[in-house]
Amino acid sequence: MGHGITEVIAIAGYEVIMRDVERQFIEDGYDSIEWSLEKLFEKDIIDEAPDNVLSRIDIEVELETAVANADLVIEAAPEQMDLKKEIFSDLDAFAPEHAILASNTSSLSITEIASATNRPEQVVGMHFFNPPVKMDLVEVIYGSETTDETANTASEFVESIDKTPIYVRKDVNGFVVNSVLGPFGDEAGWMVSEGRYEIPEIDAAMVHQRHYPMGPFELGDLTGIDVGYHIRKEAGKPIPPILEEKVEAEELGRKTGRGYYDYETGDGPDYESGQGEGVDTLRIEARIINEAAKLIGNDVATAEAIDTGLRLGAGFPEGPCRRADKIGLDTVLEKLESLYEEYREERYEPADHLRHLVESGQTGEDAGAGFYEYSDGAKRDYTTLKHTVESGLLEIKLDRPERLNALNEDLMNEIVHLLENVNLDEVWAVTFEGAGDRAFCAGADISGFSGAAPHEKEVTQMFTTVAEFPRPVLAKIDGYCLGGGLELALACDLRIATEAAEFGFPEINLGLLPGGGGTQRVIRMLSEARAKELVFRGNRIDAETAELWGLINRAVPRAKFEETVEAFIDDLVTGPPIALRKAKQVMNKGRDQDLDAGLEMEAQAFGLLLGTEDTSEGTAAFAEDRDPKFRGE
Repeated sequence: MGHGITEVIAIAGYEVIMRDVERQFIEDGYDSIEWSLEKLFEKDIIDEAPDNVLSRIDIEVELETAVANADLVIEAAPEQMDLKKEIFSDLDAFAPEHAILASNTSSLSITEIASATNRPEQVVGMHFFNPPVKMDLVEVIYGSETTDETANTASEFVESIDKTPIYVRKDVNGFVVNSVLGPFGDEAGWMVSEGRYEIPEIDAAMVHQRHYPMGPFELGDLTGIDVGYHIRKEAGKPIPPILEEKVEAEELGRKTGRGYYDYETGDGPDYESGQGEGVDTLRIEARIINEAAKLIGNDVATAEAIDTGLRLGAGFPEGPCRRADKIGLDTVLEKLESLYEEYREERYEPADHLRHLVESGQTGEDAGAGFYEYSDGAKRDYTTLKHTVESGLLEIKLDRPERLNALNEDLMNEIVHLLENVNLDEVWAVTFEGAGDRAFCAGADISGFSGAAPHEKEVTQMFTTVAEFPRPVLAKIDGYCLGGGLELALACDLRIATEAAEFGFPEINLGLLPGGGGTQRVIRMLSEARAKELVFRGNRIDAETAELWGLINRAVPRAKFEETVEAFIDDLVTGPPIALRKAKQVMNKGRDQDLDAGLEMEAQAFGLLLGTEDTSEGTAAFAEDRDPKFRGE
């Protein structure tokens, strides 16, 4: 973790000193960073040459020398409280008075760590996830005396290194992600220990029915069964017998060759999609949701922070609070009450906050409110996208980086809601981009496709809403732009891409075809031969080829990407909004008409524009040799 965090910070442009107790340890870490940077550069994930990044990293053995001029210190020592308190005592003595002292601990108390210093208000948790170069999440954790200034500074730093921070406002065991994730494996262990289900059945149900990236037992084998055992033991929680049995037998997962599955003579996880049809998945998910409700009710974290944490930190298909609102909080509460009645175990006792929401009628999406608000009007909490409106530009970011920003029902519905409710008086242009650095949008989330009954599918409303939005729309494309993602980009008016972008319609390889208007838009945009090649073969093309074919407007190096986009956007947001809207309408509708009909539409639009104040301003500005100031009137 130490050298991974060092690498991330250096990539972001900071000067960083990496320190360890022995020089050999540091040199090994430095070599790992060098290898990683070379791979990232080869794959065009970073623009800067590895040597330039490495030039910002110094190595040091002496702690006092390493931190003498530091503004921020991030400790990543082994998870031993005595060791961490010793380190923080030394940091307090050696680091400048203004320096923030942060711990990367995943489980130990920030308050207790801070007690070893005379500046507990400047001590904060900064829990990176492994590997730091790939994982976007960082938990920013308050100790009991951590000030808002310290936590906010840490959060701003996390954003500056292109990671996503979530606040953990109280120093609770397991923080956010591990607290909420705990029941995923814990409750599955109890269900197997009781003899209700077999291990492969539960894993199959959670993956194929509920669409988690892996089953709880598969995950336990990957992370180490002993890790989960010790976390539960240290927290004083009851341990499922199946977990104890595996630890006693030293069958700890992949690292020992055998755990819940056999990795020596077997094939590892061998569950199949047809297994687990009768598994009570709600029993597991109800406990996950209950843990989230406890954190919210105790002001530890918001629903948004919890959902972001579990999506980015644990790869959940959607946040547990969002999923709970879909299930219905009354259904979840009823399940927990039933389990508590049956077992009388504390882990099933419903959280006060969950009871409060249900009793107040806030039972989820169908009720209009639950953990989130679901107003039919303009106000709505978006969980899968982020947006800002500033200086006439609506910027929309697809926010599912853990799924390469794949389109699911929530994301498409939220795009439609946003575009239908945004104040058009404040928006003169729109951009779409993807969160993270790997994809604009890698397509549709296909987890719900398997086993679907044949049906005739209407053109998805989201693509039509984007295409017909009465303002110019530009797609900022970096990384994968595939399937539904390419269809979204084609629904936009303009497309700017980095040279690292890749385009394609892989649907044919799934026995499908593009279903969001892709076949029709691409056949009108490209030559017939190229359009059919793109759809029939299912292969990807690079950005240079996409520009050559006419699929995108520009393919530029990453270093020129924002500059190029800004030049386009500047023309759009300073241009005449009525004329731009009419031009978009005429071009979109005229494309599907014969020439005479298209010319008639153009003439009508031209005549209407002659009477606008924008046209008067434009002609006056031309005569006076100045830039026009259009008002959309």
